Amino acid sequence: MASQIVELDRIALIPLSVSSLCTARSHSDFPYRPTPPRFAAQSNFQKIRFNLDVSVQGISRIHRGLLVNQRRRVILGVASAEQPDQISGGEFANQEVQRGNQSLGEGDIDEEHKRKTSQLRKRIIFGMGIGVLVGGVVLAGEWVFTVALSAAVFAGSREYFELVRSRGIASGMTPPPRFVSRACSVICSVMPLLTLYFGHIDVSVTSAAFFVTTALLLQRGNPRFSQLSSTMFGLFYCGYLPSFWVKLRCGLAAPTLNTRFAASWPLLLGGKTMWTVGLMATLISISSIIAADTFAFIGGKAFGRTPLTAVSPKKTWEGALVGLGGCIMTSVLLAKVFCWPTTTLSAVAFGFLNFFGSLFGDLTESMIKRDAGVKDSGSLIPGHGGILDRADSYIFTGALAHSFVKTFLPLYGI
Repeated sequence: MASQIVELDRIALIPLSVSSLCTARSHSDFPYRPTPPRFAAQSNFQKIRFNLDVSVQGISRIHRGLLVNQRRRVILGVASAEQPDQISGGEFANQEVQRGNQSLGEGDIDEEHKRKTSQLRKRIIFGMGIGVLVGGVVLAGEWVFTVALSAAVFAGSREYFELVRSRGIASGMTPPPRFVSRACSVICSVMPLLTLYFGHIDVSVTSAAFFVTTALLLQRGNPRFSQLSSTMFGLFYCGYLPSFWVKLRCGLAAPTLNTRFAASWPLLLGGKTMWTVGLMATLISISSIIAADTFAFIGGKAFGRTPLTAVSPKKTWEGALVGLGGCIMTSVLLAKVFCWPTTTLSAVAFGFLNFFGSLFGDLTESMIKRDAGVKDSGSLIPGHGGILDRADSYIFTGALAHSFVKTFLPLYGI
């Protein structure tokens, strides 16, 4: 006989004892026909098993802490009995419910494993694609690099102002009006273009700050200092700091005399003049940041015991030290390959600076997301989250790398 399926919306299922099941009244449409007395002695009690096949819609909480998710089929063994004298309360029912709990737990583990595997596959595929794209943009330089950076800055600034307007942050402050947030996103995306055109960024920053302050003071309603502070930090964090990557890649145009690639590089792709100090510094800085994140993740998984900070509980001191070693090692190795900078001490200092710039950039974004009460800043990149989730380590590093090369390296490290 085929099992019947009962559709339930929101119920609380409580396992009953076998005795209560045996004494329950039947509501079946089939007539009850008692066994004649003369056949009672010949009755042979066989093992009886009652199964309830439940298809649950929505979310139902079953007693004993069992959570049933949406559209999940639950098979509950309700009763199992031999002969009447062998029935012992709810023992068999409890055993069946425990088996159901165990089977559901194993199913949840399998689904979680599949979900994590799929997410890891997406991260690897899109991560490799982004790496190839960024490498090509960095090699192209000039307007290609600047326009690509401006697009990333626009997307990142939109994510930042959405985080500011989120429930977690906005509950303790007044967020800026939407027209101001959108105007600031456009201003931030224009800053890298103005930096390439004028060679500096001072005028654009001061002009943007004046415009934003005027717009906030003239808005309807009562202007708040929290609106001004969050907007000014957005201009600094999403516009001013990323523009230093333009100054690093395109502003340091001195050729690297000792680079091996310059002599054999095709003239069609730029020739010797393409391999500048800015290109070397940008490639080494980006590669060091990638190595720092990778080594820190591996080291944290393998040796992580001591939490680094409450801002990001998953980060550990052990992972940070492994990441620092991987960042410095990558910087020194690439310095030997590119023959820039010429001294090992300069390469070590450059790797040290890149690591701390990436670490504090990551922690700053984690602090913003923590106050906003979200895990990811967005969902633009499948498997990675938003632009800020991937670019947070690079926000402070560009300014630090540019200042180090221009100020502390004699003759730009040539």
